[in-house]
Amino acid sequence: MSNTIGISPSVSFVKASRQVLGACPHDCPDTCSLVTTVEDGVAVKVQGNPAHSHTGGVLCTKVSRYAERTYHPERVLQPLRRAGPKGSGRFEPVSWDEALADIAARLGAIAQRNPEAIVPYSYAGTMGLVQSESIAARFFHRLGASLLDRTICAAAGGEGLTQTLGGKVGMKVQFFAEARLILIWGSNSIASNLHFWRLAQDAKRNGARLVCIDPRRTETADKCHEHIALRPGTDAALALAMMHELIVHDWVDHDYLARHTVGWEALRERALQWPPERAADICGVPVEQIKALARDYGTTKPAAIRLNYGMQRVRGGGNAARLVASLPALTGAWRHRAGGMLLSSSGMFPVDRAALQRPDLLGGRTPRTINMSTIGDDLLRDSSAGFGPRIEALVVYNSNPVAVAPESGKVVQGFARDDLFTVVLEHFRTDTADYADYILPATTQLEHWDVHMAYGHTDVLLNRPAIAPVGQARPNTQIFRDLARHMGLQDACLFDSDEDICRQAYGARVDFDALLARGHATLDLPDAPFADGGFPTPSGKCEFFSERLARQGQDGLPDYLPNHEPAGSSTRYPLAMISPPARNFLNSSFVNVTSLRSIEGEPVLEIHAADAAARGIDNGAVVRIFNDRGEYRCKAEVSARARPGVVHGLGIWWRKFGLDGTNVNQLTSQKLTDLGRGPVFYDCLVEVQAVPAA
Repeated sequence: MSNTIGISPSVSFVKASRQVLGACPHDCPDTCSLVTTVEDGVAVKVQGNPAHSHTGGVLCTKVSRYAERTYHPERVLQPLRRAGPKGSGRFEPVSWDEALADIAARLGAIAQRNPEAIVPYSYAGTMGLVQSESIAARFFHRLGASLLDRTICAAAGGEGLTQTLGGKVGMKVQFFAEARLILIWGSNSIASNLHFWRLAQDAKRNGARLVCIDPRRTETADKCHEHIALRPGTDAALALAMMHELIVHDWVDHDYLARHTVGWEALRERALQWPPERAADICGVPVEQIKALARDYGTTKPAAIRLNYGMQRVRGGGNAARLVASLPALTGAWRHRAGGMLLSSSGMFPVDRAALQRPDLLGGRTPRTINMSTIGDDLLRDSSAGFGPRIEALVVYNSNPVAVAPESGKVVQGFARDDLFTVVLEHFRTDTADYADYILPATTQLEHWDVHMAYGHTDVLLNRPAIAPVGQARPNTQIFRDLARHMGLQDACLFDSDEDICRQAYGARVDFDALLARGHATLDLPDAPFADGGFPTPSGKCEFFSERLARQGQDGLPDYLPNHEPAGSSTRYPLAMISPPARNFLNSSFVNVTSLRSIEGEPVLEIHAADAAARGIDNGAVVRIFNDRGEYRCKAEVSARARPGVVHGLGIWWRKFGLDGTNVNQLTSQKLTDLGRGPVFYDCLVEVQAVPAA
């Protein structure tokens, strides 16, 4: 660590050793409470907070290296202006005033012509409510810029939950430890939900049975009693077959169904069309495995489902989430505090988003909405009546779209436009930053205020700055305040302090003094939130049939929808490809942290031995993965983690670390999900060839 802490902050808060409470900012269900040790103004250690019950003093490998990330020698520490062709990565340093004046002038000129030609692009580089969409949202609302539909991770599953349960709600995560059966569905919990895995292990030690449902034999599947390796995008078929068995064997809770659900008779009729034999053919799993799963789920109490977002990144992902979310109502599992399901708890947090984002600043304007998952196509569109003005300016913060957005060949083409003005707020020269006209240095979590919700537990967390900003870095909020000031905007809310915004996020709904004192506060919620119904749907019931969807001309009942690119549907591209995250990265974050990249090794494609042998592919050989959208080269890893017919392009590596300057998203498509208009990263057919040795 001696090298990583050699860069001293420009200003030290104190000349002493102290510990500062904070919160992990990353896109993970766990939202851990952090303790940062600071010596003479330098952060020397980041640890989990033992006083926060969910964190329990434990951090993942990634975040335990957070000081290494903050003091990384390649961190951007001053504003940079492009000094070469877009994508070349050639920049020159400029002063903050020079950068802000030029950016403000150029955005102002575009806004005068048509503010909708300006597009903000952001996601979950930080999950903090302050440094994500507070001053930034106010700034873009004040301009009247295009709105962004932030769909790239969870849109289909979130919409599926909303249509069925009324919001992103579920059981309390701590009670999984008391379950007798846990279905870990579409989640590599060891890698991406570590603190839930600890609870699952507690349940296992107490006799619970763990079943992993995932196309890939993950590290989590290795540790479960059973692994059901279904084909990508067939989760809805599996859920319907489970319902069929629950009905046929009368493993349902008739009283709960009668009192607390809507549309039961219609769902029953649909489920009876799905015998296990039909689902087994679609899912590619044994009939007896489906029957046994349904029997275990129907006869074990309490039974709990931990669903994650991997399963909804296919055409029918929203319907699949609806069906899985319906299962606990069939069996009455919600009656038990250790029963039910959890995909996301974020809808339980009483966040005042109107206070944070101030949509009133639009002043009655209704700008168009750009879907972040189709940014490749949208950057290449001309002005039209259906689309609106050509995108002239893009302001990117908390995201790395050149690496993470689908069909990245088109994304790169769009970002390379000479007539596109691009500003990127960043810590590092990412793939996206290489295409910027200006890179503005942003602070890390150790250097600013923020307040957090979670989607894997129900505690609010506060993040205090532990150190002064390194170099010339500024918080996102301050950068947008500075831009507003340079553009002559005078609305008082554009200049609220970060501490004030922390208080505005929850208002009187959360005791801010408790957050200041302890760093976290637990929401006051019932242990079994839906034991007696009371779902946040319009009916107050679990809605198997959604009148809202029916009014939109959609099927009000959930169903199985085949992938856009179903397995076996193409002789040219016979392999289904999913692109789950590499264990030591979080989306594209941490890829440039040397210690983590050295653990991960290099980009690989996991392929089953039978598929490799049929193509003459040896373990460790360079392979070409391709389809009509592009091609990508990496090393092959012949692995039992892959089932026949399915390959795994582990991501999300920065393109610049790839063998040919690309990553797995060169192959993914911009098609969208059934609900929520989300991306279909795991709905992708490819072929794989060995690359002859040079």
